[in-house]
Amino acid sequence: MSPTANDLRHRLAREIALTGPMTVADYVTRCLHDPQGGYYATRPSIGATGDFITAPMISQMFGELIGLWAVELWERLGAPERVRLVEVGPGDGTLMADALRAARLAPEFLRAVDLILIEPSPPLREAQARMLADSDVHPRWVSSLDRVETDAPVILIANEVLDCLPARQFVKTEDGWAERCVGVTDDGALTFGLKTITGGFKRPAFEVEPGQTVEISEQQAVFGREVAALVKAASGAALLIDYGRSRPEAGDTLQALRRHQKVDPLATPGEADLTQWADFPSVLEAAVHAGADVTGTMGQGEFLGRLGVEARADRLKDGRPDAAPVIDRQLARLTADDQMGTLFKVCAIFSPHSLVVPGFED
Repeated sequence: MSPTANDLRHRLAREIALTGPMTVADYVTRCLHDPQGGYYATRPSIGATGDFITAPMISQMFGELIGLWAVELWERLGAPERVRLVEVGPGDGTLMADALRAARLAPEFLRAVDLILIEPSPPLREAQARMLADSDVHPRWVSSLDRVETDAPVILIANEVLDCLPARQFVKTEDGWAERCVGVTDDGALTFGLKTITGGFKRPAFEVEPGQTVEISEQQAVFGREVAALVKAASGAALLIDYGRSRPEAGDTLQALRRHQKVDPLATPGEADLTQWADFPSVLEAAVHAGADVTGTMGQGEFLGRLGVEARADRLKDGRPDAAPVIDRQLARLTADDQMGTLFKVCAIFSPHSLVVPGFED
């Protein structure tokens, strides 16, 4: 364990001992973004040799199709002379690099693009700058969605962002509802426990059995509202891709990943990536309440199929017959039902002006 992460664990334990149990959402936020010891703030490790891998890193096809999706959306917006291409949480920049390369088929689009990246992690900003150093469009970074100007249409991409926005956890017991929190034992170890709820908890509208956990993420709902406000003010659309639920349901989805293996979320704060499922129903409901239009959700496999992923795979195999087995495995990883095809879901939030978002045509 690194000294920085070890210090975070001790600081969290001291804080909890002094102030009381910490909500799961607050714990995850600290583990990810604490300036001195948080995972994303100090040591994000993405890729085959890191802690986890994302769809753009599996195959260039993913980013290329997202790039062509953006071009098609720009055309449906009337091919404006200026468009804000925004990516939230760009990882190491692979998705955007592939997207911009594919967009060379539409030089007018690239000339119109003002590329904006929203990334809180200093190490990842550096990785993105390196990845996009030779791209056709040079990025600029802003700190939040409300820093994106609304004087031109917006095309926003958020791949695996919602799962980084944590949720509080509530457990139905035989005696009523309690909140799952992080506490500390007498010997200073972090531990999960239940805290009685005294008020202010809105019970879920769906059936929950005793012992089941319900996750509620105000941060995800806020993200839905902020995206809706942006595309409503500027016009345009946002594409959200993540693993999560497409209907309200119970479930404890908190997980920690280190070197591609699930580990105890309390064992090494700041040393592992912590995530929870995207709650698409809550995000889309928040967007509608903020005045935007939304699509439903569909599986990532179906969405990429509608964008032509199989045809793209065939063209890649035509150019590299020796790589055909690898390309087939990549295609299956992205689209198969038993891999990312159905667990990962896609939806869009868009301005309420009868816009038809590519990939979501009836």
